[in-house]
Amino acid sequence: MIVIIDFGSQFNQLIARRVRECRVYCQIEPPTITAEEIRSLAPEGIILSGGPSSIYEKGSPRVDDGIFTLGIPVLGICYGMQFMVDSLGGDVRKADKREYGFATLSAKSNSVLFNGIEEETVTWMSHGDSIQAIPQGFEVTASTENTTIAAIADTQKQFYGVQFHPEVEHTVKGRKIIRNFLFEICRCKRSWTMKSFARETIEQIREKVGEKKVILGLSGGVDSSVTALLIHQAIGKHLTCIFVDNGLLRKDEAAQLKLKLKSHLNINIRFVNAASQFIKALSGVSDPERKRKIIGKIFMDVFEAEAKKIKDADFLAQGTLYPDVIESRSAFGGPTAVIKSHHNVGGLPKKMKLKLVEPLQYLFKDEVRKLGKTLGLDEDLVWRQPFPGPGLAIRVIGEVTKKRLDVLREVDAVLQEEIRAGGYYRKLWQSFAVLLPIKSVGIMGDGRTYENIVAIRAVTSKDAMTADWARLPHKLLGKISNRIINEVRGVNRVVYDISSKPPSTIEWE
Repeated sequence: MIVIIDFGSQFNQLIARRVRECRVYCQIEPPTITAEEIRSLAPEGIILSGGPSSIYEKGSPRVDDGIFTLGIPVLGICYGMQFMVDSLGGDVRKADKREYGFATLSAKSNSVLFNGIEEETVTWMSHGDSIQAIPQGFEVTASTENTTIAAIADTQKQFYGVQFHPEVEHTVKGRKIIRNFLFEICRCKRSWTMKSFARETIEQIREKVGEKKVILGLSGGVDSSVTALLIHQAIGKHLTCIFVDNGLLRKDEAAQLKLKLKSHLNINIRFVNAASQFIKALSGVSDPERKRKIIGKIFMDVFEAEAKKIKDADFLAQGTLYPDVIESRSAFGGPTAVIKSHHNVGGLPKKMKLKLVEPLQYLFKDEVRKLGKTLGLDEDLVWRQPFPGPGLAIRVIGEVTKKRLDVLREVDAVLQEEIRAGGYYRKLWQSFAVLLPIKSVGIMGDGRTYENIVAIRAVTSKDAMTADWARLPHKLLGKISNRIINEVRGVNRVVYDISSKPPSTIEWE
């Protein structure tokens, strides 16, 4: 087992992800955890995450420095390394030159952390502070052109620090570095699997819920479907699922999902048509955060109305994943910056009458798919591309109207058909269309047109924390564009989004 201390990095759950990929169990804990509490967990190692703060600033997050007296190996990453240095008598100051992005790391010693790694390797840096002096007992084990002290080690006490982020994809040998810490330094064993996660999660749900009843919002996506299976296996008939048609779904999606969910999930499901409520409330609203809040509130209103019909319904289950949580708020007490609110975690009323059950909140999408396969979920549901809770409302940029939604539905239907026909559906993380709030001049036949512009967005990703625009063949893009302009009335221009995350997000709103 590994304990990860959350200092607020946007990437802190990626650390957990890398540890789990090595089949090692881990828990993420806030900086408020004490050294004695960590001792009681008996971990093989401790990882200190990065974070947006500066260690020398008042109010910067700190964990009990008694962790350095437990005799447990510690790996500090970025801010975590700076906290280690500051706590043990070193010096951290504002850097003369900040370092963001790719950097070539040069190893200066045979540190066990870099076993099996070339003397020079590409890493990902993101820091504005630097270490000026290391504590007694440490040695500098690596540097970059900009950062003299890029990695340190006290091999006697088994304390290690890296200024870069080994958990992100951009650090070429990052996984190897984490594996070295887990197996060469901490002597962990490979015992954590999706089967064990499912078994433990089902037991936790039973303990939390007891004989009470749970309501789950079922969207037909892999997240809510896996959540439904987990909870159903835990409490059986005490689970009631509700599928809400919010009028913001893709073309014919409500009818298709109704058939699919009924045929593949042997669970009690209620179908509610609340489309008119959502469309009416969104009239005249253009701000994306207001859209999300409005949708979240109506969503909860519908659930609370249904909950009154179900005796002893005390819990609301949600298929919230970690990327949703980390972009909305810090999940574990760390000072993570909020990027945007999400339907599951940002639109909940403060005085919600139902308590939450979120069994997937520590997982990424691909892990949920693995869990779905483990639980026996149908392949079509396992591989359904992510679809946002607010639906097409955040893909219609600007005001949401039925007319604009209908245009986008037709565009998206063409896109999905061609993506599937081209064999790209499972290769892509997401593929979707966005209706822009501007029009452009065009020519159709002999006449001038002034119609809508749509953007096509297709990305590849492993976890949604980072994503790259998909290099779709020009022939495929040309066919998609040609069909949309010819078949969808009201559109005369198609553009392709070639931005990556970061700096852009996957969704436009």
